Amino acid sequence: MKNQICTILGGGGFIGRYLVRNLTKKNYRCIISTRNSFQKGYLKTQATPGAIELIDWNPNNFSELKEAIKNSDVVINLIGILYETRKQKFYNIHSTIPEVVAKACKESEVKKFIHVSAIGANDNSKSLYQKSKYSGEVKALNNFNKTVIIRPSVVCGTEDNFTNLFSKLSFLPVIPLVGINYKFQPILVNDVADAIVRAIETKNNENKIYEIGGPKIISFGDMVKSILKTINKKRFVVPMPMPIAKIQSTITDLLPFPPILTKDQCEILSEADNIVSNNFLSLKDLDLKPSDVEEEMKKWLWRYREGGQFAKA
Repeated sequence: MKNQICTILGGGGFIGRYLVRNLTKKNYRCIISTRNSFQKGYLKTQATPGAIELIDWNPNNFSELKEAIKNSDVVINLIGILYETRKQKFYNIHSTIPEVVAKACKESEVKKFIHVSAIGANDNSKSLYQKSKYSGEVKALNNFNKTVIIRPSVVCGTEDNFTNLFSKLSFLPVIPLVGINYKFQPILVNDVADAIVRAIETKNNENKIYEIGGPKIISFGDMVKSILKTINKKRFVVPMPMPIAKIQSTITDLLPFPPILTKDQCEILSEADNIVSNNFLSLKDLDLKPSDVEEEMKKWLWRYREGGQFAKA
């Protein structure tokens, strides 16, 4: 039987490395578009020779990508940014790319387009991140009627920028947090990868939206405290007033890479919680039971303990 071809945009990123392994186990041939493909050779170790092809893709040039999509059975978009830079803007990345890809899928014989967005995507948000995510969803759905949207909550795993960031910040005696009571539903990256594969395999879910999160709803402050407990560090976690955070982020936004928090992220933390709303399909509809992130993070955060893997738990 002919192996199905899956084109993955942003396949060299955090979620992509887990997703590629899941797909190759099911005998998909993966075409991965990514920046600096010469740095992503490790992905080819996840399958037999020839099963993974890397394409060095410039987001401003769609010709080569359209050629890959033309021969694909499934297309998955994982591309996203957490903050804007001089070259990368939210609407270009989160809205224009899904629109162009959806149109390319329509022109080809693509069976399904999986577009990964985020919980909180909302046209009425003050956050450009959330507004651009919503715009991308609408354009994907309107331009290709076999589109499936997946909205994860905060994604955690060995290489994440959340649990690792606050573990690194544990050198501070006091950790100030904006939105300390903001609630989210952290989900393990392996579960996100599983959900994408299940969404591909599920029939009659075109034009549907899945909101996916882990088994626990937890506040920002409690999650940071849990991270500190996991690495055996006792630190004071204190709330930072939003007005002060916005003034600080206005200054740090001028840097090429904001160190922690941007002004746009402050807007997100001042709005609705990042949890599954129950207004859309969920992991239950994919017959998946998510892992407990607080338990799983012990497997990668041990390196921040004094004594590392030999430290007492």
